[in-house]
Amino acid sequence: MTTQGTGTTEPGATPTVAVLGAGVMGGTLVAGLRAGGWPPAAVVVADPDAAKAAATADEHGATAAPDNRAAVSAADVVLLAVKPGAVPAVLADLAPVLRPGALVVSVAAGVPLAVYESALPAGTPVVRVMPNTPALVGKGASATAPGVAAGDEHLALVERMLAATGVVVRVAEKDMDAVTALSGSGPAYVFYVIDALAEAGVLLGLPRDLATTLAVATVEGAGAMVAQTGEHPAVLRERVSSPGGTTVAGVAALDAHAVRAGLVAGVRAAAERSRELGRPAGA
Repeated sequence: MTTQGTGTTEPGATPTVAVLGAGVMGGTLVAGLRAGGWPPAAVVVADPDAAKAAATADEHGATAAPDNRAAVSAADVVLLAVKPGAVPAVLADLAPVLRPGALVVSVAAGVPLAVYESALPAGTPVVRVMPNTPALVGKGASATAPGVAAGDEHLALVERMLAATGVVVRVAEKDMDAVTALSGSGPAYVFYVIDALAEAGVLLGLPRDLATTLAVATVEGAGAMVAQTGEHPAVLRERVSSPGGTTVAGVAALDAHAVRAGLVAGVRAAAERSRELGRPAGA
């Protein structure tokens, strides 16, 4: 771990990124920045729990700051990895010390760009990002949405910051609740499916570790096939569904138990919750 100092970024140098929040997502983003080539001194971590910030910095070879203001004052990019409810207080704290022209990036679910733009100095570029936890292993899916003052150069910088974490796409802000529900929360749905597949294997007599290995490899392989072939998932499903065979019987049972409808309902519920998190208190 390195302790934070002061200084400015020279032309062509790597922008200094202050990551506010040392939770799971904050740590994931710190790891992604370091894997993407950001040097230790250019990735600064702050958290209300200073020991947690220090531990995250130690784990990923980054720099720890004593508090948010210390991290922000020398940063070219400020990355908010805090809970949605904490965003207003964090913005009020950092606004007075934010560098002119500094880019503010947030991964807080549901909080609209207007909240940031109204709390920060006029003209501050803001980009919303919705990543997911597989970013920690370089297999993430992130979506970005720009604010009024954010241009292509800011989006390109965010994409560079996230390059080592997986796929990065650009969307309109109106689509961020859907992205949050689908890919942001999506890993939990897939973990749910893997657990269910493994449990089925155990019920059929397989040892649990073997059933889990097979379930994980099956999900990973199926996803890779969709990605690499470009085929629609329904087409690939049909190719392994021989008339009167085992796969047809299994899919029929899934349909009878409304598994497809349940997944759709889950994503819709998550999207609605994302919208709720973005509404002003009392609205």
